[in-house]
Amino acid sequence: MYDMFRSGNGSYNIFSTRDLDFHARHRRLLSGPISEANLKSFEHIVQARGDLAVEKIGLAMKRYGAADVMKWWMFFSTDVIGELTFGDSFRMLEQGKVDSPALRGTRSLTRASANASFRQVNQYARDLQKVAVQGGIRVAFPKVVKLASYLPLPLFSETYAASQRMRSYAEESIRRYERMVAAEPNNPKPTLFSKLFKAGEETMSPPELVADSQAYITAGSDTTAHSLTYLTWAVCRDESIKPRLVKELETLPDGYRDEDLKVLPYLNQVIQETLRLYAAAPALLPREIPTGGCEVDGYWMPGGTVVQTQAYSMHRDPTVYSEPERFNPSRWESPSKEMKDAWMPFGGGARICIGLHLAQLELRIATAKFFRAFPNAKVSRLDGFNNDDMEQVIYFLMYPKGKRCLIQAL
Repeated sequence: MYDMFRSGNGSYNIFSTRDLDFHARHRRLLSGPISEANLKSFEHIVQARGDLAVEKIGLAMKRYGAADVMKWWMFFSTDVIGELTFGDSFRMLEQGKVDSPALRGTRSLTRASANASFRQVNQYARDLQKVAVQGGIRVAFPKVVKLASYLPLPLFSETYAASQRMRSYAEESIRRYERMVAAEPNNPKPTLFSKLFKAGEETMSPPELVADSQAYITAGSDTTAHSLTYLTWAVCRDESIKPRLVKELETLPDGYRDEDLKVLPYLNQVIQETLRLYAAAPALLPREIPTGGCEVDGYWMPGGTVVQTQAYSMHRDPTVYSEPERFNPSRWESPSKEMKDAWMPFGGGARICIGLHLAQLELRIATAKFFRAFPNAKVSRLDGFNNDDMEQVIYFLMYPKGKRCLIQAL
């Protein structure tokens, strides 16, 4: 499976490699800049992008009566990962069309012009919207996708072309940062990749750098966006949860920082419960039993056996989580060891997601900004939006079936 997540140039990245030495080297080079401690120096970027996202959401609400928060959270997370990785935002929030919400026909908008949140933005946004589906196609039909690079095969050819475009986005972003470094060699803008461009520092080959850049763009965009979308929807639809969260957020001081958000118990319980019930990457995570075999949960597994589990089932084990399908942040007030052990939205062990601290930073800041700005926000019923739109569709990544989430402020 992991072979299918290679870059468009054929190179492996920190996620797709199964080579232990390759993974250890890349994790050593990449983990420091994206550590919880180092991210403090980038917090102002997340704060600024969060402010702009909430501003855009507010404008859409005023103009149409509701905003598609999935669209704006996608733009937010994409801009954050772009600026943190390459020194410059992708400017998705600025380019996003306030006049193109996912309101299929509402207020004289035609179905054709409003059917997709990103249709009026650009190809890059459309490709991000399709990452989950196309990733699933590549895993399920790898040989057909490869064949589609030579023969015109509907769907498969587009999947192949999209993977090549994602590579080109990474390559252009790297070139843009290289130009920034060349313009100010003595004081380049710090990024998550800065040390990889410093002379004398251990670095990666150009194809490896492109591959990891592509992984950052993909993994740092729709995953966080979909988590924020489900968090917003779940809180807005429950009048026992929203007032408690809003009241806690009102205690924040002026000019609050992430350090202030980390100590808010209910905010973090809401985030933890969102990641349990709506994990952005809840599908299988295969692992190969090493030579010589080992025991797994009381069963002997011979070497070479592929075993796997996934967050979707772990997070819904009724012996661990009572009423597992219920969104209940309060369950995390006094979690049991079993609850903590079964919670794996970022994977676990040596291969745990390298971006988990950034994702949680974005979730805290965006959630606080949204519910402080819109304390009376609720789920909209405009254009027939309903719970069916929020049904989870899972390939490798997960997204809402309707590809929209309409929220309005009273």
